[in-house]
Amino acid sequence: MVHSAYDAVELVTGVPGRIEAVASHAGKLLVAASDSEGFLRGSDCSLRIYCAPSSADGDEIRRDGPYTLERQEARFWRRPPLAMEVSASRDLLLSLSEWVALHRLPGLETVAAVSSKTKGANAIAWDDRRGLLAVGRQKRLTIFRLDSGREFVEVKEFGIPDLVKSMAWCGDNICLGIRREYLIINSMTGAQTEVFSSGRIAPPLVVHLPTGELLLGKIRSLRAPNALVQTVVLRDVQKLVQTDNCILAALSNSVYGLLPVPIGAQIVQLTASGEFEEALALCKLLPPEDSNLRAAKESSIHIRYGHFLFDSGSYEEAMEQFSDSHVDITYVLSLYPSIVLPQTHIIGEHDKLQDMPELARESSDVTDEMESYSLQLHESDDKSPLEIKKMSHNALTALVKYLQKKRSGIIERATAEVTEEVVSGAVHHSLILSDSYKSKKPNKKRAQTHTSSIAREMATVLDTSLLQALILTRQSSGATELLKGLNFCDLKICEEFLKERNEYLVLLELYRSNGMHREALQLLNQLVEESKSEIGNTDFNKKFNPQMIIEYLRPLCRSDPMLVLESSLYVLERNPSETIELFLSENVPADLVNSYLKQHAPNLQSTYLELMLSMSETGINPNLQNELVQLYLSEVLDWYKILKEEGNWTEKTYSPTRKKLISTLESNSGYNTDLLLKRLPQDSLFEERAILYGKINQHLRALSLYVHKLQMPERAVAYCDRVYEEGGQQPSKSNIYFNLLQIYLNPRKAQKEFEQKIIPVASQLPGNQKVSSAAKVRMGRTGKKVVEIEGADDVRFSPSGTDSGRSDGDGDDVSDGGPIMLNEALELLSQRWDRINGAQALRLLPRDTKLQVKEDLYKRRQAAVKIDGDSMCSLCHKRIANSAFAIYPNGQTLVHFVCFRESQQIKAVRGGNSVKRR
Repeated sequence: MVHSAYDAVELVTGVPGRIEAVASHAGKLLVAASDSEGFLRGSDCSLRIYCAPSSADGDEIRRDGPYTLERQEARFWRRPPLAMEVSASRDLLLSLSEWVALHRLPGLETVAAVSSKTKGANAIAWDDRRGLLAVGRQKRLTIFRLDSGREFVEVKEFGIPDLVKSMAWCGDNICLGIRREYLIINSMTGAQTEVFSSGRIAPPLVVHLPTGELLLGKIRSLRAPNALVQTVVLRDVQKLVQTDNCILAALSNSVYGLLPVPIGAQIVQLTASGEFEEALALCKLLPPEDSNLRAAKESSIHIRYGHFLFDSGSYEEAMEQFSDSHVDITYVLSLYPSIVLPQTHIIGEHDKLQDMPELARESSDVTDEMESYSLQLHESDDKSPLEIKKMSHNALTALVKYLQKKRSGIIERATAEVTEEVVSGAVHHSLILSDSYKSKKPNKKRAQTHTSSIAREMATVLDTSLLQALILTRQSSGATELLKGLNFCDLKICEEFLKERNEYLVLLELYRSNGMHREALQLLNQLVEESKSEIGNTDFNKKFNPQMIIEYLRPLCRSDPMLVLESSLYVLERNPSETIELFLSENVPADLVNSYLKQHAPNLQSTYLELMLSMSETGINPNLQNELVQLYLSEVLDWYKILKEEGNWTEKTYSPTRKKLISTLESNSGYNTDLLLKRLPQDSLFEERAILYGKINQHLRALSLYVHKLQMPERAVAYCDRVYEEGGQQPSKSNIYFNLLQIYLNPRKAQKEFEQKIIPVASQLPGNQKVSSAAKVRMGRTGKKVVEIEGADDVRFSPSGTDSGRSDGDGDDVSDGGPIMLNEALELLSQRWDRINGAQALRLLPRDTKLQVKEDLYKRRQAAVKIDGDSMCSLCHKRIANSAFAIYPNGQTLVHFVCFRESQQIKAVRGGNSVKRR
């Protein structure tokens, strides 16, 4: 840290005798010198006063020309003074000879003497501001206060290790030169602190500087590690004295002035010698009025220091210096040739940054430093590849931290700039509309004011560079997080950079942040497809799978459903359940999905509708149900034609799709029955036709198909059971079994009815409408009881409880020709006798039926009921007593006959209303 802090200028020379002490007052030098004779005798000492050249004026010591003797006071002291100081504010001369004496300046009249307490002292130090005098005598340090300008009062006294050779005030502390070292003692508490040694030869010399600092005999810095500042070669220096603008060094017969070198020159010296910390510390001492110069010099030093640290491999510390220099980031990025920068107006045009103080050059000095160092970058030819790689990684890591530190402020300004433009544009548009409205004429376009985009361009440079640095230092996750937030990354540069390095996850986030979802999805599809071939690369397979496509599509379902559909075909084929769940959970319109698949991926349409039907809690709308059934039917018809041409078709042949078709027809009713019936062939697919007939309540036709075409009487019985159990409000629900009996026992009539022209009758009956559960509930409790007693109105009861016999004309409607299915009819009667109107059934039985069969039926129809005093009516819940009553077909439930008849009337009215509503 060696540099010239002071210039040594000879002020007085050829002093006769020996110089004992020196001081200055009003620009003049006061020199205490022993006469040559007196010096030999050891007594008598004169005071010599020297002045500057006549052309000089002012109270400061000047460096131009030697001083001349103006006045001499012979024998001013009886003994040579050990110390001499001047109180400029009080115009007093303090001297220590035999004791401490005060003289008035400039006349030198005696003011006071402290003979008793200072006799024998060997050093003094004067604090002019507070009027305090420190006196070193033997191993004691005494502090006096000048009271009323004429008398000294003792304040403190402390013990010290040895005799004081020199000392000076520094705030509340006093720096002592004792033995061959320097010691600082606190004047309030007496606490002592060692500083450093003064050397083995020279005595310790201490001088207080106007800045509040101390000048010691080595002229070292008091800041650790007390580095050497300057060495001034002056032999036999006896005294060092501080004046307003210099240090006086008294030799044997001459006086030198140590005049401070201008701080600016010292800063240049320190910077050139690489003492950057000291140079920056000196910048703080520049006058406040030179703030621009100070800022320029500090910036220049920080830049030089940053380059020094960068070249030394201390990259993070270098970035701190560049940050403190307020140089714009483009200059720092010029140190990194591997970073590709976007083309902007700010690069190379530093003079346009004056509106941004933290990015501007404060003076041409800074620019000069940058130009000089730009020629010295990356001289690493002698380094090994491993060293270069390590250096590059560490340097880039430091760059990442530097850019992240700078980022918040630059992004904030860029965002504010964008907001300002948006607001300005809105106001401008509003003014145009207002002017147009007032004039009622088209308004001419206003001149567009150019808004500077410096902040955005700087943000683009920063984010683009930061992303590259993150990738180059293997911080891909950090790059992804950067892109997830607000960023100004240059799309083209970052896209090419990421593609070259196969950073696909980061590239996907780049596309997403720029709204390039189509490109992102195309890349995802490609990566997922390639992952199949990467059999051994498990990491690659884990990164890219169809689920990633689904998750990418999820936030787009509401904003861009068409893009979602276009991009979902791949995953719909491979992950249908997850993709359909995505459509359902994100409420993508089902009609839109179905329409798109129908046009672009018909092979996936049925898959979508199937999964949607199974996964949706509310089912799917009738249009989509009909769409699904039509798809099934088309596939079944194609399959049927092939089998028929091959001669392999039978009604009991089922393909997976035909099973789906039948299951869907049975479990749903939202499809168009009429349209489906028209598409069915006349000579086949009877099971499907039977289900459709059942949906439109064409029970006779459905049962005829089950019995005669399909030869599946058990399915016919099951069909009857289902209609009976589901038709709670239909007055003729028991007639379904009668229809089946009619088909069993009168096949020709049934066949004749069936073979009539088959036309859909969906328009005649509500086949496309479900009977709402609400309608069933509205019947109430009474309605339910009435429904359960249907079929009982043809039964007459007598007190004995026996049937009155079968009706006349029994069996008259039965055809004479054609085979009948008597066994099936009898089995039906035996199993479902309680659901069949006995009188009607008996009329269907053929004449040659065995008498015991009919009698058995009659017996099953008879009901023996015991009525006592506790028997209750199931409708009005009153006692039966002696009233007329009726019994339900189950043989257990009793009702008043009046209640039964009223319930029948209510049922008839409601039944009529129901028919009208249909």
